[in-house]
Amino acid sequence: MDKDDILQAVRQQYGQVAQGGGCATGCCGAPAPVQFSQTLGYSAQELARVPAGADLGLGCGNPQAIAALRLGETVLDLGSGAGFDCFLAARQVGESGRVIGVDMTPEMLAKARHNAAQGKYGQVEFRLGEIENLPVADGTVDVVMSNCVINLSPDKGRVFAEAYRVLKKGGRLAISDVVASAPLPPEIRQDMALYTGCMAGAATVEEIESMLRAAGFGQIRIRPQDESRTFIRDWAPGRNIQNFVLSATIEAVKPEEGE
Repeated sequence: MDKDDILQAVRQQYGQVAQGGGCATGCCGAPAPVQFSQTLGYSAQELARVPAGADLGLGCGNPQAIAALRLGETVLDLGSGAGFDCFLAARQVGESGRVIGVDMTPEMLAKARHNAAQGKYGQVEFRLGEIENLPVADGTVDVVMSNCVINLSPDKGRVFAEAYRVLKKGGRLAISDVVASAPLPPEIRQDMALYTGCMAGAATVEEIESMLRAAGFGQIRIRPQDESRTFIRDWAPGRNIQNFVLSATIEAVKPEEGE
């Protein structure tokens, strides 16, 4: 599939989600965000603390659980949607910290900014941009997070290179995403609805590790979550998609000088 066509389809799909339209299949079709997010590892307390409308049930894991955020840190969320993970991160980095969300969908950006104003999150900002070309300066971020978004990119290697660029030395990558556990049949790979639904664009663990190393990352840890097949099978009923993809946590570190 053409890269521009993919980006346009993803932008259109999540613009509809931001406006309450939902979608027919995949990670953007969760019918009950609160209950679904709890299955991903978010606590009821966390869910109660974010502004209403921030949790759209779009994730496939909980990057907060592996990010180990600290007071005063600067956090970047790739594909920030309505701001859910950004607002949770803001509570961990405190008022001395900073959280930047980047999303390419204007409708999502408007929703996130509204949520930030409602919740009075002064240390959170949202920027319009593509994760392949981040509107963020070199070496300014402590942690890059993302939740079920990089699989949607037609140029994942470029995404990881951009994440490396914006991270400070010693900076961390903390990602939840969908990975391929078996070769995807052509009828899945070429299905745009399955692509925008976070399935057809999944890369293998080996491919992701190779891209991370090529970008310069070290201390790479990719951990597939076999239990995620339970909810992934509902993303495309009747397609046995759980036999091909599952959620994983992805961690890596930008080496310090001399490492």
